[in-house]
Parts: sequence; structure tokens; C-alpha cells
Amino acid sequence: MSGSGERPLALLGGTFDPVHYGHLRLADEVRRALAPLEMRLVPARDPPHRGAPSASAADRLAMLRLAVEEFPALRIDERELVRTGKSYTVLTLEELRAVAPERPLALVLGADALLGLPTWHRWRDVLDLAHLVVVARPGTRLAIDELPPQLRDEWQSRVQPDAGPLHRTPGGSIVVQPVTPQPISATAIRAALARSAVSDVRGLLPPRVLTYIETHRLYGT
Repeated sequence: MSGSGERPLALLGGTFDPVHYGHLRLADEVRRALAPLEMRLVPARDPPHRGAPSASAADRLAMLRLAVEEFPALRIDERELVRTGKSYTVLTLEELRAVAPERPLALVLGADALLGLPTWHRWRDVLDLAHLVVVARPGTRLAIDELPPQLRDEWQSRVQPDAGPLHRTPGGSIVVQPVTPQPISATAIRAALARSAVSDVRGLLPPRVLTYIETHRLYGT
């Protein structure tokens, strides 16, 4: 455990447009693998690297609240939904660090997102403010020679053979965590719903979330 005596806080960000079992199972698997750990889902209001979400912030939050009823160990962090401006991860980490200077923070990233890290706002500060927990996603192979050149030195100096530092220090390390592949795409779910193929998405997201989508006529349903 860290010097602060607090269990690490891990964050899985995204638009959750809509939230599905790929998000939920990934977050819960990482939480269990790296226990003791608090895991929060952090929905973005205005994501910097993609277009505006299809569903409103209020709808995406409502769906998340329904979804975590099936995964009661997961929490929701709403700070990016109430903060104005772009939903920069570094600002979220700075807010959390200001409240708990010594608490270990961990940012959960897919291997594909890792490749784009150097395009993030103040990305080197992200590496200093938190640990990175890099999870392998379907179809993405993690290899040092495939990392962007500016990320290779950071990777080599920070990557750890195990998750020990995640529990002992506030941030700065990179940990690779194997996870069960969850090849579920929110884009594909939205496309299926837009063509009224509701049967194609059953089992991909919690039933109460699907009911909410149909009731509120989201994504063209």
C-alpha cells in the first residue's frame, strides 16, 4: 500500500456513447486483477480527439448509472461532465492530485490509445501525474518498435515488470495488464440501432441500458 495508506484510484475514461459490456467488463477485470483498487468510469463531456458524442451528457450519465447496477464495485466520476471546455485528462488528474497528493492514481488505456498518447494535451504531465495501466485490445499488438518515437524513451524508463509500484508510489510507472478480449464497439452498436436492428445488440450492453435507449429514442431507434 502507498505511503498515504489509500488504495490506488484507477480511471477508465471515454464517451460511453453508449456504455456497453466491453467497457464494464474491462474495468471490472482490471479492478480485480490489481486489487485493492478503486475503479471509476469517467465520461467525457467534450472529448478532444473525436467528434461530439451522439447522446447528451445527461443521457450518457443516466445510462452509466443503470449499467453500474450490474457492477456495483465500479464508480462513476462526473467531473468532466460538469467542467466546461475540452475534457482533457491532464486536468482531471490535476484535480484528483490536488485533493490527494500521495494517493496512487492510475489511468487505464487500451494499447491503441497508448499509440496516440503523444497527441494528448500535456501528455508528459499525464505520465508524471498517474501510472498508466495499458491493456491489450483485440487486433492491437503492443511492441516497442511500433510506439511513436517520442514515447519509446518514456516507455523504456517507466515500464515495470509487475504492478507493485502502482500500490507504492503516486504515479509515473507503466504497467501492462493482460485482459480478456472484449470486441464490442459502441460505433457498431449505434449503427445497428440506427437501422433498427435492436436484436443485433442484445447481450452487448446491459438490458436496462438498452431499454433506456429505446424509451428515449436514442441513436435513431
